[in-house]
Amino acid sequence: MPVPSEERLSYGIQLPVQSQSTLFAEPWEAAAGPDDLVEIARAADRAGFAYVASCDHVAIPRRLAGAMSTVWYDPVATLAFLAGVTERVRLLSHVAIVGLRHPLVTAKQYATLDHLSGGRLVLGVGAGHVREEFEAVGADFERRGAVLDETIDALRAALGSDEFPVHHGKTYDFEGLGQRPRPAQERVPVWVGGSSPAAVRRAALRGDGWLPQGDPRDRLPGQIARLRELRAGAGIEEPLTVGAITEPLYVGEPGWEVGRRTLSGPPEALAESLREYGAMGVHQIQVRFRSRSREELTDQIAAFGADVAPHLN
Repeated sequence: MPVPSEERLSYGIQLPVQSQSTLFAEPWEAAAGPDDLVEIARAADRAGFAYVASCDHVAIPRRLAGAMSTVWYDPVATLAFLAGVTERVRLLSHVAIVGLRHPLVTAKQYATLDHLSGGRLVLGVGAGHVREEFEAVGADFERRGAVLDETIDALRAALGSDEFPVHHGKTYDFEGLGQRPRPAQERVPVWVGGSSPAAVRRAALRGDGWLPQGDPRDRLPGQIARLRELRAGAGIEEPLTVGAITEPLYVGEPGWEVGRRTLSGPPEALAESLREYGAMGVHQIQVRFRSRSREELTDQIAAFGADVAPHLN
């Protein structure tokens, strides 16, 4: 099953409901649940979205709960649930904080998800930022960057073709331990999240894709140039799927206050604006629509797929 290619600008969506930070959640999401997620994922599947994405937090400390909320669905459970009600859309963890778990545990979960979904997994990984989460599970917060680097290497082995993967590192060491089922994909794509210099380097040297942390348009060209420079310097010739998170969107004239940063208007005008990402070297855009209900959101998803997407390339 192909991932977004360098030849065209594809589009995916971070699912609502499953994470409800006050930075982006709409009021209607507070009372939403599984049925809403099903309908939204099915709408994205029908509309040609490349992926649906789910976030990862184990527990939110009280000091951050007001801003972040404590609503963070488990990504493996959520994506597996949605795999059963969709047909073709890929399933992205954006992002899994893999340093909170031993890589064999992560591999078991995500290999099973890929196996059950027929090879639709994209494993997005990131370092994490909530100290209390790491402390609660006994993970090393201060070394989380170095641990993530090694974890990606360990996951490459554990999600590969070998039933008995081998990894010998500073933090993790395993050999002679078998895991089945194996992933359906020969190579599970690993997209690295984050926009810090360390995260960009990690994506360039270890990733199949880069998931920026909301870089504005004017910052993306410099980041993309750095990615290319690092990969070229390391002699890496394989393509890297470069992502971007767009401004909030509304297809058509909203008739209600959608915020000054929201891009709205006729489909052709939205597509013209979004094509600028492709011109920078972006391969996939992650979109989020303003909405007042699940029905308005699924209508927006359908309108984007039917009326905007055909003009993206």
